[in-house]
Amino acid sequence: MFKRILAIAAIFVCTALAWFILAGTIQYRSDSFRSSLESRVASSWGTPQAQCPPAATYAVVTEVLDAAQKPVRSVSRVALPLQQSRVNVRLDLEHRQKGLLWYSTYAVAYSGLYTFHNTSGQDQMVTFSLPFPAERAVYDDLEFTVDGKPAPLANASSAATAMLRIAADQDAVVRVGYRSQGLGSWHYRFGGEVTQVRDFVLKMTTNFRDIDFPENTLSPTQKRPTPGGWELTWSYKNLVSGFDIGMTMPEKLQPGPLAGQISVFAPVSLLFFFFLMFIITTMRGIELHPMNYFFLACAFFSFHLLLAYLVDRISIHTAFAICSAVSIFLVISYLRLVVGMRFAAVEAGLAQLIYLVLFSYAFFWKGFTGLAITIGSILTLFLVMQMTGRIRWAEKFARPAPPGPPPGYPPAPPSPYGR
Repeated sequence: MFKRILAIAAIFVCTALAWFILAGTIQYRSDSFRSSLESRVASSWGTPQAQCPPAATYAVVTEVLDAAQKPVRSVSRVALPLQQSRVNVRLDLEHRQKGLLWYSTYAVAYSGLYTFHNTSGQDQMVTFSLPFPAERAVYDDLEFTVDGKPAPLANASSAATAMLRIAADQDAVVRVGYRSQGLGSWHYRFGGEVTQVRDFVLKMTTNFRDIDFPENTLSPTQKRPTPGGWELTWSYKNLVSGFDIGMTMPEKLQPGPLAGQISVFAPVSLLFFFFLMFIITTMRGIELHPMNYFFLACAFFSFHLLLAYLVDRISIHTAFAICSAVSIFLVISYLRLVVGMRFAAVEAGLAQLIYLVLFSYAFFWKGFTGLAITIGSILTLFLVMQMTGRIRWAEKFARPAPPGPPPGYPPAPPSPYGR
């Protein structure tokens, strides 16, 4: 019995080593192509976007005397105060898969109405500029008007600018808008580290419910659920803050990392399965040779090997279902020849369903994986303790007595040397 247990343990250790190698291969496939795939997604869809409000500035020329008492002209720019901001943002999430990874891409529709006031006391030629939210992006249906009139644009590398004359003590209403697309997150930045913002309202509409705000960003002042998403509002009368407004796009289950994580913890599921099979066969007197355990371990390993190379081809849930069916078919079709159909389909099939399929599916429950596995382990311990409570293990593990002489066989003659 001891040699049998030792052989089963050796099979378990070798299979666990194969799982760790498989998990490392999956991790390498995911990490080696992560940067290149992300750059390909960014080149075709965009990068994370951070929108700043437009700015309105005018030039002030002053003359000062240098060391030789000669007048020197210097030009500085003075910003018109931003009196009011009304911003509307719509974020439409659409995940895209490259290789073993999903990327959170989104389409954004941005519009803003900004009111500036000329406090200089005289007419000024004002330069209005709209910073672009990302270096690599496409802006469709771009709108840039001042007081309802289209402003002649001068597109720079990082902003769209326009120059218009604004009368003294008059307001300039700037309307901006565009449609674009980005990746991962969207931010609205007020400006410097600590900025004062007056009469500000930003309304954000999403087509996803799993909202998440990045660190060091402001929470919405109002939240209202909509069909399939949220309507979020940030409203401030006179805000002084160094924080921005931001939204992190929800991530989809990552096929590569998830398959690798399932493979890393696969030895735990096989340990439960081997333990239960050993208990049941010992109780019922069923003979399972270590070679039988070897083929069962191979059937378990086939689940994870097939999953590793299916998840980047089809949906991860479909791949999981196919791999589960293949592995269970291998175990049941094999054990029906070794033991019998009833044991293969009921005891072994049910144990594999619990300790391979449900154990692995627990990794889909983000945040509850450890709890689910712990509850399953405790229930398994309770079941085995109840099943084996009346068993005399000394008798089960005792060496069988050597066979005696067959009936009717004459006893051996006494030895002439005595005892």
